[in-house]
Amino acid sequence: MNLLDSVEELKGIGPKTAAMLQKYGIKTIRDFFYNLPRTYDNYQMASTIAEIRPGKVVVKGKIEKLSSRRAQRRNMSIVEGTIRDNTGTVRVVWFNQSYRMKQFSPDKEYYFTGIYELRNGRYGLTSPSTAGVHEVETSDSLTPVYVAHGALNSAHFYRLVNESRDRFAEIPDLLPTVESGARRDALFNIHFPESLEMAERAREYLAYEELFKLILAGRLNKNENQKLQAESVPFSLERIQRFLARLPFKLTDAQRKASWEIFQDMEKTTPMNRLLQGDVGSGKTMVAAMAAYEVAVNGGQVALLAPTAILAMQHYEGLSNLLQPLGIQTALLVGATKQKAELKTKIKNGEIKFVIGTHALLTDDTEFKNLNLVIIDEQHRFGVEQRQKLMLKSPEARAPHLLAMTATPIPRSLQLTIFGDLNVSILGEMPKGRQPIETSIIKEIESREKLYPMIYDTVKAGQQVYWICKAIDDNPRMETTSVKARTAKLKRDFPKARIEFLHGRMKQAEKDEIMGKFASHEIDILVSTTVVEVGVNVPNATLIVIEDAEQYGLAQLHQLRGRVGRGDKKSYCFLMTAGEATPSQRLRELRKSTDGFYLAEVDLKLRGPGEIYGALQHGALDLKIASFSDTKIIKRARDDVDKILQNPDDMVKYKELMAEIRDYQQITTLN
Repeated sequence: MNLLDSVEELKGIGPKTAAMLQKYGIKTIRDFFYNLPRTYDNYQMASTIAEIRPGKVVVKGKIEKLSSRRAQRRNMSIVEGTIRDNTGTVRVVWFNQSYRMKQFSPDKEYYFTGIYELRNGRYGLTSPSTAGVHEVETSDSLTPVYVAHGALNSAHFYRLVNESRDRFAEIPDLLPTVESGARRDALFNIHFPESLEMAERAREYLAYEELFKLILAGRLNKNENQKLQAESVPFSLERIQRFLARLPFKLTDAQRKASWEIFQDMEKTTPMNRLLQGDVGSGKTMVAAMAAYEVAVNGGQVALLAPTAILAMQHYEGLSNLLQPLGIQTALLVGATKQKAELKTKIKNGEIKFVIGTHALLTDDTEFKNLNLVIIDEQHRFGVEQRQKLMLKSPEARAPHLLAMTATPIPRSLQLTIFGDLNVSILGEMPKGRQPIETSIIKEIESREKLYPMIYDTVKAGQQVYWICKAIDDNPRMETTSVKARTAKLKRDFPKARIEFLHGRMKQAEKDEIMGKFASHEIDILVSTTVVEVGVNVPNATLIVIEDAEQYGLAQLHQLRGRVGRGDKKSYCFLMTAGEATPSQRLRELRKSTDGFYLAEVDLKLRGPGEIYGALQHGALDLKIASFSDTKIIKRARDDVDKILQNPDDMVKYKELMAEIRDYQQITTLN
């Protein structure tokens, strides 16, 4: 079996089904087999209604007293009813699933799998999945539950997997470090486990496989990087001391250490490949400015790539004021830049030493005479191809030094594993004078009484407010207030305030315009999706409300909170929750700490297996199986990678492994 063949090669998958699968990223046989269950329903473990306790439950019973109504406030359909067994009854509710009204026969029994919780003062089963007792096999096997994608629901995908049950035996081995058939057995046992223990053992192998490929890719990237040539940048302590004497503040110890690591890297003739990570406001830009100054003084050129025009403009204003008086010609190159041709001529002939820009830096007609340092701000916002395109603008046979920056604190275990090809510098302390952000958890029902007075006082004092929403438009399938609906409501409640909204579907020019108006205080309250998570610096914004806070990851909540507290004024963050449930540990940890690195470690422990790095880094690497909190698997994978790299010539034997490794190299590399 060739796992890279089209999924149409599998039984039961014709062109129509293949097109549907492809829509959700399942194109090859490998994609199909690696679309793993997210959990399992075990109907043999069903509880009686009298036994259930809050949390995930499975009950068996008949449905009665089914009714349907519409909730006008959020424009959704609500189906309510009662499940009865011989021990009692329990309330059940489904949101925006009106088809449930016709699904059940009153004389038949069904399994209901869902969350038993307190909601609006009453306990009940919320939006459970269902299966007729007559439909469920009576064996001890578990029923896998897959992520639903539109018409491709869990039951549909399970039927397709079952059609290919006999093909699992044909799955070829992949890793040279495990026994024959380990991959085949793991994939079969994760789709068709006889017990939860069997499923967990299968997942452990697949997690090991994923980490092995990731670590090997990073090591191979680092080896390749060592073969490249770069121009050495001589370091002068006296010159840097004169530079620092001009600053109105002193560097933190963390900034001094990071700068020294960068200067040492740039003196080498192999290209620097360093990640500078620090919490919002920790001073990454100043460290980058020092590196840019050293390169420019030594005759090289520097390019700083930012994800948005407004952020590029902010960098330009700060850095040009710092560097231009020192004779470093600095320019801004974004889509709206006028007289581009003239500016690009100056860049090409080396007259401009430091260029700050967006994707405009990547166009073919943007050429450099001596590009010696590339700085990428919020590096996860750019694809590999974009980064490579900028790196290749250095003269032939020479690679520029690379400094990637991120404001997303990354746990140490992730650094070592994902960034095997990178050196990492950490800014773990904040500049003096920054006041900690006061964080509170508030229920939506309390907002008018407790939150509105603070918003009113903030706007009256001439300060600004962010209000973050999950959705752009009203969606009857979601119990969330949209950006547009919240904006309309706030305009009614605060008629004298200047209120606008912002979201990711707006054109870039529109987004830049709105953020520019907010930065210049032409807007008092900005209602937005997470598009503002990393962006422009607005020191005058002192209050942020994050609605439906339970629906965000801890790292993302911390990033959003970092939109305020960027000046010398006291700032506040309100985490708004719906319903009556006790706030999660995630929200309680955020309320307790403003240390991004501590929260990143907590996030890692809380979430376990899943899209750890994907959530931290906006999908730059979407881990499907592995957990970076499992240090034993990480150590085993690292040790095995070390062994296999002792004989790198043997790698040519593992053709499929190397094909997959190339995919991972495209994800992890910054060169």
